[in-house]
Amino acid sequence: MSCRWISLLLAASARADVTLVSFSDGSVEFKELNDPVMGGKSTGTWHVDEAGHFGVFDGEVVDVPSLKAPGFIKAAADAQFPDASSAAGELVLQVRSSTPEYAGFRVSFASGTMAPSYACSGGGSIPLSRGCFKAKFHVPAGEEFGEVRIPFSSFSDKWSPATGEQTKTCSEEADVCPTAKRLAAIKRIEVWAEGALGKVHLELKSIVARPAQLAGVPASNNSCKHAIQSNLRFNISSRTEPTVPVPVDPSETLAEAICCDARTKLYAEPQFLYQAPDIDLFSHLSGVTTFYDSACGLPLFRAPQNRSMSDFKADTDEHGWPSFRAAELISENVKVDKDGIVYSSCGTHLGSYLPDTAGPRYCLDLSCLAGQPAEENVVLI
Repeated sequence: MSCRWISLLLAASARADVTLVSFSDGSVEFKELNDPVMGGKSTGTWHVDEAGHFGVFDGEVVDVPSLKAPGFIKAAADAQFPDASSAAGELVLQVRSSTPEYAGFRVSFASGTMAPSYACSGGGSIPLSRGCFKAKFHVPAGEEFGEVRIPFSSFSDKWSPATGEQTKTCSEEADVCPTAKRLAAIKRIEVWAEGALGKVHLELKSIVARPAQLAGVPASNNSCKHAIQSNLRFNISSRTEPTVPVPVDPSETLAEAICCDARTKLYAEPQFLYQAPDIDLFSHLSGVTTFYDSACGLPLFRAPQNRSMSDFKADTDEHGWPSFRAAELISENVKVDKDGIVYSSCGTHLGSYLPDTAGPRYCLDLSCLAGQPAEENVVLI
């Protein structure tokens, strides 16, 4: 099973952008919808500039009188969009705006729902309304079209229909993240102005799905066979700076630097990172937990085994990094080199093998063990 998923991941790495929306051939038609809730008075329009081949979204978001809170406007398109499962790194919008200061731009797409418009009205807050994934975006100032890149890990299908704000984020709950399966069958795409008052002008030239790129680690120093997943568990994806004691490329995330950059193989993530208030590893664990490779998603350890959760935590607290024992090892997926450096069979650097009086011990970096399972996350990396 694991070999099949690895092959799929390797094949995905060579794939190109998948165009979801383009206005050059008229194949996708957007329709504008104003806020219908309780006398909402926000208004908008949508049209296509045929000469320039781009859509134009205009309007103003005002308070809903009865709620005394901002309403919304949106433009939506229903279609059988191309399979984007091979390009599951980020959604890229080619846009420009004369109102770049507007703070309520959002984009959503629906998949895995029988009623896309219903899901994109409920945001998972009402029965059977899951499957509409939404994220914020900001448009840079300027007269030229530019790219706005939104990682798919920034999307969630649980959000408030009153404000548009996510009620569960992808880093908090993997169940709300768009998977490759969902990206393969998109049925609806929407562009929103929501949750913020103001005039809106947005010009949209294209929307594409783009494969994940491991841009931060130079190829000559990269030991990983796959890009680090963008939706790591335990909020590890929030560590976007490479806090390591040796020079690496500043664009690397902590996980990229620790797990993939060969220049750091003798170093570790910050000690006690797992205790950081926004990570707090042991508050997320109940019973035996499987820890997956942060790049390829292979299962690496299952803990605790043959000991209690408190013993697992005490062992970890003693050393300052997650510490695993032999019974917890998934041996076919983990290798130790002659210097005691621990790697996954995908080439991901995991930490150090440091046996003690209690026996074999794997002292590892949570950054490299926080992946989503390969079966659920084939190309969302």
